[in-house]
Amino acid sequence: MPIPTPHIEAKAGEIAKTVLMPGDPLRAKKLAETYLTDAVCYNQVRGMLGYTGYYKGKRVSVQGSGMGIPSIGIYSHELFNFYGVERIIRIGSAGAFDVSLDVGDIVLGMGACTNSNYATMFNLSGTFAPIADWNLLKAAADAAEKLGIKYKVGNIVSSDTFYGEDKKFSEGFRDMGVLAVEMEAAALYMNAAKAKKQALCILTISDCLFKEGNATSEQRQNAFTDMMEIALEIA
Repeated sequence: MPIPTPHIEAKAGEIAKTVLMPGDPLRAKKLAETYLTDAVCYNQVRGMLGYTGYYKGKRVSVQGSGMGIPSIGIYSHELFNFYGVERIIRIGSAGAFDVSLDVGDIVLGMGACTNSNYATMFNLSGTFAPIADWNLLKAAADAAEKLGIKYKVGNIVSSDTFYGEDKKFSEGFRDMGVLAVEMEAAALYMNAAKAKKQALCILTISDCLFKEGNATSEQRQNAFTDMMEIALEIA
């Protein structure tokens, strides 16, 4: 497919080899304006903002993905396969299953379970286990240690539904040691595996499903800076 693609209007060379990918395009805008120098907006198609700039001399892009596996599946596929992107670091929010996690804590997604059928398009004869790139995962853990940021590494689950009807979903994955639920990582990890690229999901806990505590929508958009700093350090 030639570029620009149907969803990204950037020209060749306008996107860096490393892309930070929040779901919310306004979070992408905030990150670019707050942390990047010489940031240039390369995408406004469907309001899914994308920027390229510099962080401590490193060229970095940030691109909104939208919500859910179908949406991040599109954007990560186009970035990996048509724009030459080598690594995508998702930065997003998640609901905690693990009661040791509090609102604002960081989770590094080592693996991503899912109830999605996304993997069926790869025509595999078994069940694929989507996992993060080890080098990015280790670098993120090291960066969190250096920055003094509380974090936990483990399994997450990417759900196809936000308002699910399966009442046993959360309890079942919690009982299997899954730390938190979000909606995108599994597709990102699968696309990276297929393209022979690198991917990692860094999450901020926005609410706790088995105890009290929730972040506001404004906090989700503006205040989740720890995961941004970790991602930028390893970009």
